[in-house]
Amino acid sequence: MVFDKTVAIVGGDLRQAHLANILVEKNNEYKIYGMFLEKDVKLSPKIHKSNDIQFVLPSCDIIIFPLPLLSPNGMVNTPQSGLSLTILECFDYIRPKAIVLAGMVSPEIQGHARERGIELIDYFRREEFAILNAEPTAEGAVEIALHEMPITLFGSTCLIIGYGRIAKVLARLLLAFGAKVRVAARSHSDLAWAKIGGCEVVRIGDLSHHLCDVDCLFNTVPVTILGEEKLSILPRRCLVIDLASKPGGVDFETAKTLGIKTIWALSLPGKVAPYSAGEIILSTIMNILAERGIV
Repeated sequence: MVFDKTVAIVGGDLRQAHLANILVEKNNEYKIYGMFLEKDVKLSPKIHKSNDIQFVLPSCDIIIFPLPLLSPNGMVNTPQSGLSLTILECFDYIRPKAIVLAGMVSPEIQGHARERGIELIDYFRREEFAILNAEPTAEGAVEIALHEMPITLFGSTCLIIGYGRIAKVLARLLLAFGAKVRVAARSHSDLAWAKIGGCEVVRIGDLSHHLCDVDCLFNTVPVTILGEEKLSILPRRCLVIDLASKPGGVDFETAKTLGIKTIWALSLPGKVAPYSAGEIILSTIMNILAERGIV
């Protein structure tokens, strides 16, 4: 993997910092800029540190923005910096031929990029990223359960709603701990795979009949499935961990009223395993570059 390119890593958290450190160590011919990563991170001395987008961005062949691209206030996500900037400011200094990558890019931002002749590639939407990212997400969910439950996972009854990438990994981990794992899903094929994997299976339509003995419930479906009716059936000791993206799958206010502890565990990879998560992002980006004949 040898090429002489100028690369900017702009913003992000420890995932982006670790990504930059790995990238600069793989090949000394990379000229790497670490931008808006000056607080509570350790960057390799081989990385050029600058927050001057007017100077750096026009010289870059590859620009890597964070996951998520934007923070809730609409600015570029820069939690490791005391400074802020907008993505449109960055677009003003990016050459149209540069390869620009980011995670969780909105249609609006994609539109602004196209207007400026910039191809903005969303690595978050890559299938290999989603598959590999399922592991730290599932491990983070298990970590929460181990910390928050008053009982062991061994011998407990755990219910997983949905059987996508994260749920498949999560079921494997819970079974390894000796938990009884119940999977609720709509797809007949998902239920068949869950059964072969050693789980008890439940159709979503029959979910209400299988809630009364659950010790820990993991939701992976981003649709409100756990409303007042189903939450009222759960034991009050049950821990609910929602892994679904917004709007989530739980009526959190009702759960609070009922005294059921609920944790909405978003963005777990960056919180529980930032180095591994950074390597997953870099691996995905290298696949994208390889497909374009750059590496």
